[in-house]
Amino acid sequence: MQAIPAKLQRSQPAILASMPPTAWMNQFLQGDCRERLADLPDHAVDLIITSPPYADQRKHTYGGVAPDDYVAWFLPITAELHRVLKPRGSFVLNIKERVVNGERHTYVMELIIAMRRQGWLWTEEYIWHKKNCHPGKWPNRFRDAWERCLHFTKQRDFAMYQDAVRVPMGDWRHARLKNLSETDKRRDNSKVDSGFGKKIANWIGRDLAYPANVLHLATECGNKSHSAAFPIELPSWFIKLFTQEGDVVLDPFMGAGTTALAAQRLQRNYCGIELQREFVKLAIERLNNASAGSSDAAAHHGHRAAHPASIRKPHLRIASP
Repeated sequence: MQAIPAKLQRSQPAILASMPPTAWMNQFLQGDCRERLADLPDHAVDLIITSPPYADQRKHTYGGVAPDDYVAWFLPITAELHRVLKPRGSFVLNIKERVVNGERHTYVMELIIAMRRQGWLWTEEYIWHKKNCHPGKWPNRFRDAWERCLHFTKQRDFAMYQDAVRVPMGDWRHARLKNLSETDKRRDNSKVDSGFGKKIANWIGRDLAYPANVLHLATECGNKSHSAAFPIELPSWFIKLFTQEGDVVLDPFMGAGTTALAAQRLQRNYCGIELQREFVKLAIERLNNASAGSSDAAAHHGHRAAHPASIRKPHLRIASP
């Protein structure tokens, strides 16, 4: 039998009738995302951000996936994510290769190539520098202080709001811009013909600058109930960069609900899918506490069709199949 091209493959449940928006938006869906993603309609979300179980990790929580099997396990999920993502939407995948038999496994690189064949564009790679990474000593490497945040899109024209993540320039500019040389006042091209250049005078009067693609964030220390929680600042940064108030954010491996918390704070609608029922209950508790004004407040996802002020307060419940 002739094989179906990878970019045309679709998980079978996707052809079933999806639930109405009120049944999945601002809700947590408990179950396997390979099944629950079928509940979402086509082109429904503006941003997908998630950190799936890494190969052979979280065995006590999720069972673990062998590195050699990781791509085959994950591709049906990315096919469904491609279906539910809007044409101008983005998918941010937080992932990191693990060490197998003394060397880094290639499953992340293999996954990137397979997803490109599936129809995804690998648009950018951001680095999360973990400022407080775990200490340790190994005979052939140093401690892991960074993870990948892979940015995929469906097309080259995608939604991106760069001004939303600009950063302060710093006090250095006052002395540097006080006395400009003639070179500073014109474009100074790279001496190695790289095509890059700079004009220092362009910085006069500016207080904010665009950031680099390296995010310097501490790992999550406050959430002790989940085996691999990322800091709320990580999804918050990408939510601000790739969505506007009223947009919809999806996390298919929601864990303890950090992405939903980030979305709530930023006035976005959300949908979270989580296999473990105890984590769904924890996520609901965290959002309830945030709504009540707790210091754990994080973010809410709004729908583009509605003005943020009119977004209903989410009715939190465990939506089971």
